[in-house]
Amino acid sequence: MSAQFKQPAPDLNRRLILGVAVASLFLSVTPTALAAPAASVVAVRVWPANAYTRVTIESTVPLSFTQFSLKNPERLVVDMEGVDLNSELQSLATKVSNDDPFIQTLRAARNKPGVVRLVLDLKTTVAPQVFTLPPVGEYKHRLVIDLYPDGQADPLLAFLGEKESAQKTFEQPAESNNQPEIKPATPEESTDRSKLKVDRLTTIMLDPGHGGEDSGAIGASGSYEKNVVLSIAKRLKALLEEEPNVRVVMTRDSDFFVPLGMRVRKARAVKADLFVSIHADAFVRPDANGSSVFALSEKGASSTAAKWLADNENKADLIGGVKFDTKDKYLAHTLMDLTQTATISDSMKLAKSMLSELGGINRLHSHNVEQAGFAVLKAPDIPSILVETAFISNPQEEKKLLDEDYQQKMAQALMKGIRKYLGKHPAAAGSKIAMN
Repeated sequence: MSAQFKQPAPDLNRRLILGVAVASLFLSVTPTALAAPAASVVAVRVWPANAYTRVTIESTVPLSFTQFSLKNPERLVVDMEGVDLNSELQSLATKVSNDDPFIQTLRAARNKPGVVRLVLDLKTTVAPQVFTLPPVGEYKHRLVIDLYPDGQADPLLAFLGEKESAQKTFEQPAESNNQPEIKPATPEESTDRSKLKVDRLTTIMLDPGHGGEDSGAIGASGSYEKNVVLSIAKRLKALLEEEPNVRVVMTRDSDFFVPLGMRVRKARAVKADLFVSIHADAFVRPDANGSSVFALSEKGASSTAAKWLADNENKADLIGGVKFDTKDKYLAHTLMDLTQTATISDSMKLAKSMLSELGGINRLHSHNVEQAGFAVLKAPDIPSILVETAFISNPQEEKKLLDEDYQQKMAQALMKGIRKYLGKHPAAAGSKIAMN
């Protein structure tokens, strides 16, 4: 008896045909449609500074990389995978300035299919740190190359600009490095400051907000907060250095990024007596205007606006880009011990002195000192304030902030505020003697 085979049912036949078609379609599209998207470099930036030089490669997707160093001559090589050479990468060679302290030349070329090689010809030996950052704010994915001075046990100490001891870095102002050592004045040598004797050097740390990758707020005409506040801080530094028994240190003196925790570390390393952070922020409303002064809060923010501003400022490390954990133990707590409580009390006094002077040149956004959890104000032993000189997001105030005469008036008001505070609360004679 011969075997008999039944024909498949019509619906089964249709399913078999459909399955074969889907499988064929899947196999035909898998290599391309399911492949990882190719990276496209959309921007490149170079930020040179004596503390360190940063190179940033911004791309549409994360970049995979390998790195190695070469000697004689000194070079750093970074291979980026999954990216094609384009005009942005080729423009890197034009972005290195002659006065860059670390990079001689920078070139990009196709090493092999899908791999672009960056070669950094160096002027000196460096301690490189290469890392990636996820998208934040206006930035997409970033590959960051930081070149620190060689010989640092902790690369972040490069921000202090020294190799042996952080405490020796700012023993004297930069322009006094070749002059005889400044000694604290004796009672007979003390200078009369508003009929108050000053018997030791007072160190003031000025902190121009933002810098480098972190532009801060952007004005209606495209001006950057980081540039405005640096200009004001330099003017204030020049004025303060005319005062007797005062030395001034800045957390940054050019356009580079400094993490919030490092700003505090710098102030503590030089045993600063006062810390003044200078800003020109934006607000959600373009009509917001006026100057404000802030101190650290032990509890909560004094207003919704103060909390919003503190939250916004505390994002600086995400925007600027930090690989290392720069948080010291005292920065991890908003509620401090009795030392911090006393410091906040002194900060409030400094802020009030500053507020009264600012009111003479600009409308006050708030007539009271505001408080919130600003990370940059958390040094437990240094009276610290944050000054919002004006709102750069307000077109009228932006024009004033860009005016050199107004910048000088702002610096003079800040100087008078500091002088008024020191007149009533001079630095304690034995607490922070100038470092030897």
